[in-house]
Amino acid sequence: MKNRYQHARFLLSTPDSAHAPPDSGLEVAFAGRSNAGKSSALNVITGQKALARISKTPGRTQQINFFLIDDQRRLVDLPGYGYAKVGRNIKNQWQRHIAGYLETRQCLQGVILMMDIRHPLKEFDRQLLGWCQLAGLPAHVLLTKADKLKRGPAQASLLQVRKHLAEHHPTASVQLFSALTRAGADAARAVLDHWFGYEPE
Repeated sequence: MKNRYQHARFLLSTPDSAHAPPDSGLEVAFAGRSNAGKSSALNVITGQKALARISKTPGRTQQINFFLIDDQRRLVDLPGYGYAKVGRNIKNQWQRHIAGYLETRQCLQGVILMMDIRHPLKEFDRQLLGWCQLAGLPAHVLLTKADKLKRGPAQASLLQVRKHLAEHHPTASVQLFSALTRAGADAARAVLDHWFGYEPE
């Protein structure tokens, strides 16, 4: 499967959507709790080793980062949310900026939401799914770090999340993903291709 994202390049960082690129073209945002493997997933999906900076310290992505795919399409890395060691003021500020971006950005086509397969559907995950629903945005969940569980428990987690989405967020979808083994990368790219309006090959 062709990787249309391998030439993605960094465009700019901004603390809020007021300083974002013009609200035109198409964007897909990547969101998730701190340490859910968001940067690793972005790098695997784009086939680049260091498009998004990976840190052993959760909560390092504190700005909204824009990556250019072509003149009309961008990937957006949102700040990791829910990191306990960040002060409450900063945490509230992040949440406001994330919500503001999701609710006002007209060019946004959907949100890829990362959840650690061992700890899915935390409060912030549910909150973000709620924001997507309010904004009429499709969401696609990557259950990251799937390599950390054996096949049975991984499938059980997938079914649990799928059941929750069917009941509460029927427009959202979910899949297993591992940055380590690259399992699920093609499926994630297929979702991006669809949202970005690429013709199937």
